[in-house]
Amino acid sequence: MKLIVSLLAAVLLAPTAQAAGRAVEVDRIVAVVNNEAITRSELQQRLAQVSQQLTRQGITLPPVEVLEKQVLERQIMERLQIQTAADGGMRIDDVALDRALGRIAENNRMSLSDFRQALARDGMDWERFREEIRNEMLITRVREREVDARIVIPDAEIERYLASPDNEAQAQEEFNLSHILFRAPEGASPEQLSRLYAKAEAVLARVQRGEPFDKLAASYSDAPDALTGGNLGWRNSGRLPGLFAEAVGGLKPGQNSAILRSSAGFHIIKLMDKRGGSAKAVPTQVQQTHASHILIKTSEVLSDADAQRRLEELRERVTRGGAKFADLARQFSADFSAAKGGDLGWIYPGDTVPEFEQAMDALQPGELSKPVRSPFGWHLILMEERRVQDVSADRKRAAARNALRERKLDEAYQDWLRQLRDRAYVEYRLDQQQ
Repeated sequence: MKLIVSLLAAVLLAPTAQAAGRAVEVDRIVAVVNNEAITRSELQQRLAQVSQQLTRQGITLPPVEVLEKQVLERQIMERLQIQTAADGGMRIDDVALDRALGRIAENNRMSLSDFRQALARDGMDWERFREEIRNEMLITRVREREVDARIVIPDAEIERYLASPDNEAQAQEEFNLSHILFRAPEGASPEQLSRLYAKAEAVLARVQRGEPFDKLAASYSDAPDALTGGNLGWRNSGRLPGLFAEAVGGLKPGQNSAILRSSAGFHIIKLMDKRGGSAKAVPTQVQQTHASHILIKTSEVLSDADAQRRLEELRERVTRGGAKFADLARQFSADFSAAKGGDLGWIYPGDTVPEFEQAMDALQPGELSKPVRSPFGWHLILMEERRVQDVSADRKRAAARNALRERKLDEAYQDWLRQLRDRAYVEYRLDQQQ
C-alpha cells in the first residue's frame, strides 16, 4: 500500500516538479544508430529476456554492466540489418507474419490462441512478440539477399570435394562446438589487431583456468550467437567453416583451440562433444518413394483437433466411400501439390520432414495413412509405390554444392556484419549521465 501511495504521489507531483524546473526522467537514449535511437527501456526489456534465457540454459550470468553492453551491441547490429532491409524495400506483411506465428505455435504443439496465452503467462506482450518475429524475418531475408545469394561455388571446387576420400568420414562424424569471436574492423591497422589479439589472449587464459566457456562467450563474443553461450550446435565438418573443421580434428571433447585467425577476426572454439565417425561408404543406390498427400493447415479459426477430424473424414470418403484421393487433394489440400492431385513425385530419403518421412516409410504400396502431424500442419499420405534407384550424378553434385555453401555461409555473414558495422554511424550514450 505504501508503494502504491508513493507511486500515485510521484504521478501527482510530477507536473509540480516540472513547473519548478526540475527534470523528470521518463526514458533516455542509450545509443544512436544512423538516424534511429535505442532507448533505455528497450535495452532493459531485452536485458531481462536475455538474462532469463541464459538462466534457463544454465549459463552463469556475466556482471550486469558487461551483459548490458553485449545486449546493446546485439540491438545495434539488429537495427543495422533492419535498416538495410528497409532501404532495400523489404517488408513483412501481416499475412506472412501470421503464417510464421502459426508455425511457431505448431512447433510448440499449441494452437495459436494457446500459444498467445502461454506468452502472456510468461509476461510477454503479444504485440511486442509479433514485432520481434517480424524483425527476425526481415533479418533472415536481408541476409539471404546480401550474403547467401552472393556465395559462388565454382565447379572446380565441387569436383575437388567429390574427389576427396575424406568426405565420406566427414559426413558421418558430427561435432558440437561453441565459439567466441573477436571481430576485427574492416581494414584494421596492426595496432588494432594487436589490441584485439591481446584481448583474445586474456579471454583464452580465463578459459584455460576453467571459467565457464558459455559465460565468457556471453561476455565477450562479437558473434550473433554470443547471448546463447556461443553454441553452434551439432554439425558435421562439411558444414563447418574450413578454419573450424581443420582445428576441431585435433581436439578431444572438452578441449579448446588456440586463437584462430580468419578474415572476420580472431576465434576461440571449444569442442563440447562429438559423435559418429565410422566411415561408411556412401550408398550408390537409394530407395525412393512415390507419394501423394493432402495437407490441412491449422490457424486461429481451425484448431489441431478440427484439422485432424477433417482429414479423418476425408480418409473415410476414400477408404469406404470410394472417393478418389486425387480429387479430394485438388479440392481440400493447402499444399502446392493440390493442382496435381497431391502428387509429390519420387521422394528421396531426407527430402521431407522426419514426421512425414517416418509415417510414409511405414506404409505399404497403395496404403493410406491416418492423419499425420508435422510442423506444416496435418497430412493424409498415400504411398503409391517404391523403387531402388541409382544416386544420380546431379544429385551428388547438388549435395556437394550445398555442403560447400554451408561451410562458407557463417564466415561470409560475419564479414558482411563487420562491413555493415564499420560503415554505420553509431553513438554510444550508455555511460552518459542525463
